Amino acid sequence: MAIAIGVIVMLFSVATGVGLQKKIKEKISGFNGDIQISKFDANNSKVTINPVSKVQDFYPDFSQVPNVKKVQVYATKAGIIRTPNEFEGIILKGVDRDYDWAFFKEYLVAGDIPKINEKISNEVLISDITAKRLKLKVGDTFHMFFVKDNPNKAPNSRKFMVSGVYNSGFEEFDESLLIGDIRHIQRINKWKKEEVGGFEVFIDDFDELRKTGFEVYNHIDPSLNAYTISEKFPAIFEWLKLFDTNIVVIIGIMILIAGINMITALLVLILERTQMIGILKAMGSNNWSIRKIFLYNAAYLIGRGLLWGNIIGIGLLLIQKHFGVISLNPETYYVNQAPVYLSFTHVILINVGTLILCLAMLIIPSIIVSKISPVKAIKFD
Repeated sequence: MAIAIGVIVMLFSVATGVGLQKKIKEKISGFNGDIQISKFDANNSKVTINPVSKVQDFYPDFSQVPNVKKVQVYATKAGIIRTPNEFEGIILKGVDRDYDWAFFKEYLVAGDIPKINEKISNEVLISDITAKRLKLKVGDTFHMFFVKDNPNKAPNSRKFMVSGVYNSGFEEFDESLLIGDIRHIQRINKWKKEEVGGFEVFIDDFDELRKTGFEVYNHIDPSLNAYTISEKFPAIFEWLKLFDTNIVVIIGIMILIAGINMITALLVLILERTQMIGILKAMGSNNWSIRKIFLYNAAYLIGRGLLWGNIIGIGLLLIQKHFGVISLNPETYYVNQAPVYLSFTHVILINVGTLILCLAMLIIPSIIVSKISPVKAIKFD
C-alpha cells in the first residue's frame, strides 16, 4: 500500500505539474506566438505604435532557422467598446488571412471564427468574459472607438459584429483582447497596405525557445527586435519553473517514505524467518544467497505496489483528463481545470526509479542476515 500510494502521488505530481506547465505555455503562445518580431524601439506597451514592413526575407517562410514552423503578421490598437448600456476598454488585435485559428477553435464556445477574405471584414472574435460584461452574443453588433493622436479631433469609430465567443480560461488575455481584421488598424493608423505591427513566430520544439530566439534575432534586420514569450512574460515563466522543484521534492519524499516502509517490512520478514535462516546456514548456504531470497521477496512486494499504483494512478489521471473532475481558479492558475499530461517516458522512469532506489535502500538492512547465528536461530521462537 505504501508503494502504491507513493506511485499514485508521484504520477499525479508529474502529470499535473508538467500538464499545467505545457497548457499555460500553449495558451501564452496561442495569444502571442513563441517569438515576436517588432520595430526596435523602447515601446513596451501592448499596443503597436511604430509599424514595420511585411516585405521581409523571413516572411512568410522563415527558412533560415530550422525550428521555425510558421510566421504570421499582427497589429494591435487600444479602443473602447460602446453598447447602449455598457462600455469596456479593450485591445483590438488585427490579424491577416494567414492567421492560424487552431488555438481559438479549441476554446470556441459559441459562433464561428471570423472570416477574413479579400474584402475587409467586420467580424470579430471576443472572449466570454467580455461578452458577458457587455451583454453581447453571436450576431450582435457594436461600435468601437479609437482615440486619434490629436485629442481635439473626434475618435475613429468602427462597427463590428460578433462572429464567435471563446473562453481560454486565461483571464489576463481573455478580458483584454478582441480579434479582428488587421486592415481596420491599418486604415485607422493610416498605414500603407504592406505595413503591419509585427510578426508572430511559432516554433516546433518549445524546449529550444531560447536558442531559436537568438537565431531569429540574428537573421532579421537590425532595425527589428525579436523577443521570446519567456522574455515578455518573465514572472509567469519564473513561476512555472517552481513546479520543477515541487515535482522533484514530492518524488523524493514519496520514494523515501516507500523505502522506509519497505525497510520495515524487510526487517519483519527477517524476524519471522529467523529459524529458516538458521537452517539454511546450517545446511551450508552463504549470507549473500540468503539475503537475495529476502531481496527477491521485497522486489515482488514492490512490484505489486507498482502495479496497483499504476492502475489506480493512471486510471484517475485519465478520468481527470477526459472529465475535468478537479477544477482550478483561473485567476491563480490560468486554467479552469487541472490539466494532465501523460507521458510513457515519465511513467517508466517513475516505476524503474522507485524499484531501483527502494531495492538499493534494502541492501543495507538485509546485512542483518549475516549477523544471525545458525545455532541461536534454530532455537529462536
